[in-house]
Amino acid sequence: MQFRVFKVENASDYIITALILVFALAIAINRHQDGLNSLRQISITVVSVLEEPLSNVRVYRQALRTNTYLQEQNILLQDELSRLRAIEQENIELRKLLNYQNNSNFDLQPVRFVTKTLNGINNTFTVNAGSKQGVEVGMPVITSDGLVGKVIITASNYSQVMPYFNNLFRVSARIQQTQSMGIVSWPGDNMSELVMDFVPKTIPVDSGFVVETSGFGNEFPGGIPIGTVLYTEEEEGKDTQKIYLSPFTSLSEVSEGFVIKFQPDSTLDSLSIQTQSLFR
Repeated sequence: MQFRVFKVENASDYIITALILVFALAIAINRHQDGLNSLRQISITVVSVLEEPLSNVRVYRQALRTNTYLQEQNILLQDELSRLRAIEQENIELRKLLNYQNNSNFDLQPVRFVTKTLNGINNTFTVNAGSKQGVEVGMPVITSDGLVGKVIITASNYSQVMPYFNNLFRVSARIQQTQSMGIVSWPGDNMSELVMDFVPKTIPVDSGFVVETSGFGNEFPGGIPIGTVLYTEEEEGKDTQKIYLSPFTSLSEVSEGFVIKFQPDSTLDSLSIQTQSLFR
């Protein structure tokens, strides 16, 4: 096979031929421009139809990622809001306790409730103060709202408390409006009520009356709020009535409080012992 050798003197022929081909191609394209435009439109339509499902998939996946992110942020914000509310409530309680401590005549030991048992009839609490802090058995435990219970066991830095929702709890009390005396206890069947016994039927008692410690019995100082009267019931065959109370302090919510460093009068204790010996 023989190849034609390019010669310089023939360059003009090649250039002329190339120009003619370009010119012819331009004429052909120009004549078929409408056809090319139609082809472009068809190709764009086909590509759009094929692209739409893929675009929907991308949008759906992006929506899922966005939804997951927003759920995570919502959980974080709810947790932050819960913690802020808890801090706010704690600050309110601490301000109330501080105000009570500043205006109280009692010798108070601030305490925090570290454990609670409120699922039976012999319920107990534990507070973070004991004999090293001057806490002794029998001392009352209160909050700024009112009575919680009394200390029954002490250790060096902790004490066990018998709350008023305990089957063995008793406290001498009086109705503030009438000065009528009685004994407040827990009947054991309702975690929202206390009962006051031994109040004569002749004493008028209305709902809303305030019941507080009487100071009798040489166990609790007088004037500690216990609760308000809900309703009364006459006892058949007796001259007394039962008075049902709503406690001022919510045991399920209490977290901080005080131990009153109350010392019973030893003279009264001695007289009581001597009196009991007379009837043996």
